[in-house]
This record gives sequence, structure tokens and C-alpha cells, in this order.
Amino acid sequence: MSYADQIFIQNCRDILSKGVWDTDRQVRPRWEDGTPAHTIKLFGVINRYNLKEEFPIITLRKQYLRSAVDELLWIWQKKSNRTQDLKSRIWDAWADENGTIGKAYGYQLGVKHHYPQGDMDQVDKVLWDLKNDPGSRRILTSLYNHHDLSEMALYPCAYSMTFNVSGNTLNGILNQRSQDMLTANGWNVMQYAVLMHMMAQVSGLEVGELVHVIADAHIYDRHVPVVEELLTREPYPAPKLWVDPSVTDFYAFTVDSFKLEGYQAHPLEASKIPVAI
Repeated sequence: MSYADQIFIQNCRDILSKGVWDTDRQVRPRWEDGTPAHTIKLFGVINRYNLKEEFPIITLRKQYLRSAVDELLWIWQKKSNRTQDLKSRIWDAWADENGTIGKAYGYQLGVKHHYPQGDMDQVDKVLWDLKNDPGSRRILTSLYNHHDLSEMALYPCAYSMTFNVSGNTLNGILNQRSQDMLTANGWNVMQYAVLMHMMAQVSGLEVGELVHVIADAHIYDRHVPVVEELLTREPYPAPKLWVDPSVTDFYAFTVDSFKLEGYQAHPLEASKIPVAI
């Protein structure tokens, strides 16, 4: 089985056996019928993925790498908050009358600041540091800017990425305030694993560890039966990730720059998973 499957299985078992329900309080999320969407949660989950050994993708249910990369590029490359710039429709429910998600995600990465090296946004500063000052302990991005939160359609879930170079190896820490284990865990992990590969390749570095820190790892009440069914499945081995070796410019990557070799996964139609908003 893939290591991502092992971690997912253990996380879900820990949440279901040791987690705390929030049914004793009012909650913001709702199901489509207006019913409160309650969760069982575990606080402070930390997972480590060695990207040198395998690509962390879940096989217990099929994951769609192209859609995940499309959203990753929308945020990190296009630095966009316009839902029309995204091929999938996963952000439509959060769009305002102007078709944006406000000052969230890509918008934050695209704001330029003045540095001694010139005016750069957060992504370009990371790229500059990895090439010119890889020993720095200040290479990070943050999407959680308090002065803009009131103008965001949704507070960022995955809000901070810290990059750290050891020797010639690029490691990273993804901080996440909230994680819907069924719908988002596999999605976020493979997205940021791809980002690590991108950053390493264009910086002349080897990819290393991705550490995923989750403050609130939870399973929604209506997701529990689906998760329990997933836990009975036999996982497949991890596939290989192919990254186009000719790409040396971060902004030259496309969804076609990444392919999975030998990916097998169990089916699970997204339409069968209730969505809380």
C-alpha cells in the first residue's frame, strides 16, 4: 500500500476512536438541506511524507491529479482569485457577484512587497531565496493576513508554506488550520507534494520531506459511513510521479507537466459524498 494510504487510514482511525464531537455547540457549516454539519475532530495532527521515496497519493479512493494541479497553479502561478480562471468548478459556491473569492488564496500570493532585491510577491521571493539564499530560515509564504480576512469568501485552510534547504535537499512544512479528511486530505497532500517538486526542480535542488501540520483534522457526521467503508478497502501501491524535466521556469509548468505512472485506485463518485458549505 502507499504510505499516503497508511497515514490516511491511521488518521481516520484515530479521529473516529479518540476524536471529540462538536454536537454540543453551534457550527458554521451547513448541509445543502440547511442541517448543521457537525464533525468529530482530532487536534494537532502531524504527518511526514518523504517525497524521495514515493509520491503521496491515496489509492483508497481515486484522486484527480490534473484538477488538483489546476487549482495549485491557479493559486501559486496565476495568483488569481477569479473562479473563471480555474478549469474545475470547485470554487463556484464561494464566488461573489464579481466572480471572485475576494482577497483570498492567490490574491495574497500576488501582492508585491519591497525587498532589498526589488519589488516581489511572495512566490517570487521564495523562488529568489531558493536560488540565491538557500541557507535562509525565512523562506515562507502566508495567506492568513488578518487585515484582509473580512474580505475573503473563506478563510484559508492551507495557509502557510515554509521551505527549508538542508544541503541540496528542499524540505517543506504545510500548515493547515482545518482539514476535511474525506474530501480534502488527499487533495491537499498531493497538491503540495507537486509544489515541492516544482520548487525543487526550478531551483536546482532535490526534493525531500513534506511535513503536514493540521490544527483541526475532522470528519463530518455524514461522511463517517463513507470513511468507514474506505477503511475496509485494500490499498494499492503508490504510483510514480513524472515531472517534465525540461521545465526550468516555475511559470512554465502546466497541468501537462505532471503525470502519474501506474496509478491504481478504488472508485468513489464525488456525487456520493455530501458537501458541507
